[in-house]
Amino acid sequence: MAAETHPRRFTERIIRQVRSDSTRAIMRARYCTQRSEILHLRCVDDRAEREEVFGNQLWYFEGIGVDELDSRRLVYGVMEYSIQFGLQELIDDGVFDSEQERDRFRSLYQQEVERPSWRQPAHRWLVAGMISVAAMTFAVLLVKTLIA
Repeated sequence: MAAETHPRRFTERIIRQVRSDSTRAIMRARYCTQRSEILHLRCVDDRAEREEVFGNQLWYFEGIGVDELDSRRLVYGVMEYSIQFGLQELIDDGVFDSEQERDRFRSLYQQEVERPSWRQPAHRWLVAGMISVAAMTFAVLLVKTLIA
């Protein structure tokens, strides 16, 4: 049985926006935007927007950065987007000297995107606390109405 893979096709508008944001990321990393170039651009994570949660996209790019001393080096960039009501909004970006540094950014991104679970003890304690406060408030109101 072959694995089904359907790479998503992005509109030209989205590609232009991502390319523009990657150029800005290169500029913020203090590389010359006129002499630097983006070699490869790809979406590595695309979580669709649903009714109950916003979407997310993580884009990688590789390029050649040229600094003010005319030194050329390979750069590895990442851009994180939030998809809200069909609009793509840049959340964070970065330009790194190695793929390992960029992968550390992705591991942080994965932790942020994962949905909270009721299996986490802190969430259960929060719910138990809210229920107990609500019960105490209800009991105080009940006692006040019985006394009055």
